[in-house]
Amino acid sequence: MSAAPLLSPAARELAGRLHAALAGRCADLDPADRRPAAPTGSASLPDYRAAPVPADLRPGRAELIVEASDLNALRAALASGADAVVVDFDDTFSPTRANVAAAYAALPEWLSADRPLLARPRALYALEAHEPFAGQPGRAALCDLAALLTAGAGLKARPGRTPHLYLPKLESVAQAQVWADALALAETHLGLERGTLRVCLQIETFPGLLAADALLFTLRDWAFGLNAGRWDYVFSLVKTVGADLGRPVPPRAGLGMNLDAMQAYAQALVDVCRARGAQAVGGTAAVAPDPHDPQPALDAVRADKAREAAQGFQGAWAGLPELLDAVREGLRAPSTVPETVPVTRARLLDLPHPGPLDGAEVLDTVGLALDVFRAWLAGQGTVTRGGRIEDTATAELARALLWQWVTVRAPLGGGGVLTPGAYRALRRRLAPDDAPEARLLDHLVLSAAPPAYFPAEAARLNLTPWPQRTPHD
Repeated sequence: MSAAPLLSPAARELAGRLHAALAGRCADLDPADRRPAAPTGSASLPDYRAAPVPADLRPGRAELIVEASDLNALRAALASGADAVVVDFDDTFSPTRANVAAAYAALPEWLSADRPLLARPRALYALEAHEPFAGQPGRAALCDLAALLTAGAGLKARPGRTPHLYLPKLESVAQAQVWADALALAETHLGLERGTLRVCLQIETFPGLLAADALLFTLRDWAFGLNAGRWDYVFSLVKTVGADLGRPVPPRAGLGMNLDAMQAYAQALVDVCRARGAQAVGGTAAVAPDPHDPQPALDAVRADKAREAAQGFQGAWAGLPELLDAVREGLRAPSTVPETVPVTRARLLDLPHPGPLDGAEVLDTVGLALDVFRAWLAGQGTVTRGGRIEDTATAELARALLWQWVTVRAPLGGGGVLTPGAYRALRRRLAPDDAPEARLLDHLVLSAAPPAYFPAEAARLNLTPWPQRTPHD
């Protein structure tokens, strides 16, 4: 007996139209994930304004992110007092068939909630093989969009209750144009006026940061803001320019927002928002407070969000309900006078030399990637580890750091350098060669060039238990 379809008839109809118009263009964009896009300078753009910020997304809000298939967490989030709830199909989500089915089934309950609603569909590169179109695996982003916009009784039965969207992993104007065309087509199909839907663009790739103004311009009829995704951004930075730096990138602990390079990243995003009337949304508070002594973690969240507020951010995410108050309190800090130091490519790339890498820190980086990959392959999108919530974004950063350290032969504190053999020796202390997560990490770390995103590589290595093949394979 064949499995029940993931999409409802209404969602399948909309997804079919989206695929007929856009699936080929998505496939043509796939190789671009491996090459940095040429930035589009603001000087070449006409004067424009971003779409109005939705009335229900007030400044100073704390948004609670929830993995899309976790119905219990969703219900807890809706009862938590969060200013908005973000249903996530991306970094915290493992797209097994069962998880996708559960996530789609939960959408009507989420949409009936009496609070601001946001959702993050999967990125354009991701495939959904369980919903093929024209003999090819479906594009997960288009399937998610169709499911979100047709769940339950549909948008027309919920006047004024349209979910807002976060658009992830944007790298190029061509990708932004695909999203613009998808939104326009969906609105036409559903009988909505152009611009009814509202989106916030996640500026979480290095090419995307360089083209942020052009991305916002392309989606100006729908896009009300830009969102900072710190670890995804650093991952993209490392895989884009890491081989050319000539020195090791610091470990994650040395990549805090106190670095001028990271402050420049945030400033660049806020500068675009200020110039175009858009809202800047900060990153995720992803610590897991010690239940016996939560104050240090809460103080750290409060300080981090106060820094974001001072830079001009007007909202942020919380990874757990117990972080909501600390996020709100931090965002109450006053905004300061805009930074006058220009953001240049050299400033963005000015990461400090970490010196010899501590062996324990390298081993922990290996362990983080293995732990997340193991969980993800088993259908779990996040793990709590060392007082932090780790997901695919931090695992991607970990594997990119390891790749970069091996590529530049980073010096080790105990002597020697991180060669492929030294990396394997460390990894074998944590997982055998035949463990699926070890095979995946070895492939990512020891590739000549860093693969774009690990889910696609897991499929190519036949590690995923669900069929997920790219049209080009």
